[in-house]
Amino acid sequence: MNFYDFEAETITGETISMDRYKGKTVVIVNTASKCGLTPQYEGLETLYQQYESQGLVVLGFPCNQFANQESGNAKDIQEFCQVNYGVSFPMFAKVDVNGKNAHPLFKYLKSNLRGGLFGSKIKWNFTKFVIDKNGKPVKRFAPTTRPEKMESTIKKLL
Repeated sequence: MNFYDFEAETITGETISMDRYKGKTVVIVNTASKCGLTPQYEGLETLYQQYESQGLVVLGFPCNQFANQESGNAKDIQEFCQVNYGVSFPMFAKVDVNGKNAHPLFKYLKSNLRGGLFGSKIKWNFTKFVIDKNGKPVKRFAPTTRPEKMESTIKKLL
């Protein structure tokens, strides 16, 4: 399997294939609205706005597996992201990123890009995965890595 073989449900309930993003550099991030790292939405949106025309897409996947920091429903999450951070990049339905119910896309990403001491397990909200234009996972960034610190990697891949 590769990145383009996966599907996910958008925050509005539409199932889409990742092959929609063929030829683009993709950042996938598990998000949460009530986390100390939530202000990263702003940096992610800035990257998206700055590089979307060059082929960057950011995909946000809300997750409630870390300290119940994303307990809202899809409407609440979408409204929060737009009102507080002006998020315009695609957001998806809430998913699990660890454990037996982890979304298959995150199982795939974790198996391709391990994460330091925690191995493949995602340790917290705002873990970021970068996928190149050919659908190959190339870099994993820790939750505490601010989006602007990913800019040089993204620029090389565009």
